[in-house]
Amino acid sequence: MKFLTRRRKAAPAIIIISLIDVLVVLMVFLMVTTRFKNTPSVALTLPETREAPKAGASAEKPPMVVTIAAAAPQFYVGPRAVTSDKLLNELKDAVAADPKVKVVLRADENANWGDVVKVMDFAKQAKVQNIRAFTRTAGGK
Repeated sequence: MKFLTRRRKAAPAIIIISLIDVLVVLMVFLMVTTRFKNTPSVALTLPETREAPKAGASAEKPPMVVTIAAAAPQFYVGPRAVTSDKLLNELKDAVAADPKVKVVLRADENANWGDVVKVMDFAKQAKVQNIRAFTRTAGGK
């Protein structure tokens, strides 16, 4: 009878459990120290106005913000890009949910004027009562 002697396997040079622990600590540290910044999806240059903003305007229900960009995609509802057909449906749904919904246009200074008029026509078709536009104060950036 032949008996085979089994060799013992050598222990791995790197201890995997310790490595996992270190990686978890690093992940937790990075998640806790990271700052999340809410940046707009489109960089716009707003047109100027000399009229000062109303005091206490932020106490009201937040309006529906429609962004009109100079480059494609042109239309955004909040942070989401939408087509012109979808924009009309979104406006109609907003009016159905709240007949006194406020719509604020946020158009780039170099945006096509036809796109601005198209959004205003969509708002009229959806029977929006209150339409405003974001601007920046004269002399400010």
